[in-house]
Amino acid sequence: MTQASNETSDGALTARSVLASTLLGAEPPDLPVAHLVSLAALFGINENRARVALSRMVAAGEATTDGAGRYRVAGHLAERQRRQTSSRAGRTRAWRGDWHLVVVTTAGSTAEVRGRRRRVLTLARLRELREGTWLRPDNLDLVLPADLGADLERFSARPGGPAELAGRLWDLGAWAARADDLVARLAARSPEDWTDLAPGFVLSAAVLRHLQADPLLPAELLPATWPGRSLRRAYDEWDARYRRVLAAWGRSA
Repeated sequence: MTQASNETSDGALTARSVLASTLLGAEPPDLPVAHLVSLAALFGINENRARVALSRMVAAGEATTDGAGRYRVAGHLAERQRRQTSSRAGRTRAWRGDWHLVVVTTAGSTAEVRGRRRRVLTLARLRELREGTWLRPDNLDLVLPADLGADLERFSARPGGPAELAGRLWDLGAWAARADDLVARLAARSPEDWTDLAPGFVLSAAVLRHLQADPLLPAELLPATWPGRSLRRAYDEWDARYRRVLAAWGRSA
């Protein structure tokens, strides 16, 4: 979801964005409709709007229901949930200096094919060095859909000046500054009761979005004060407190 789809023109969260974000972070992975409707009410979304939004998500293949009033994400939202979980964990493997290199070998693809390819490669945390040439350090498993296109070739490479190259491909300073700001905001807003649930919900979504933008580079290519680990640690501690307040609210609601 883009920021535009998360909000209405006046900045209010939409019913779909609230429900999708709730289901994306659900533990266990499915939630009863009564809980979803009650949570939506914290954002001024009435029961009818919440139920209509859920029905539309099911029709669009974004959610499923068991017929007994419990919902979970499906389709592209289920894939997003997997990415969100992986991003939050932030696990990488040892780096030996190699890079993944993906090259588009032919021209003339349709705009739809090019757009999908770009989305998939970006979500796989590659960056485009020049048109048709994508790469990243080989410290993550690179799994691409088999139907992404026959005009892709994959190589292993060892470019010169890897740290300088990483700085060209990713705006590490901007990511780090935003991460530091989020750590400070997590420290400043400790969830205490149900009145903290709505603003805490928005803060949680912001952290999870930012973690998905983490390039997960090897430590050798990162600034010495890189805040990726500190943001994850701060969020894990904050989220545990938030979920305790959310569970207590859910029981009372």
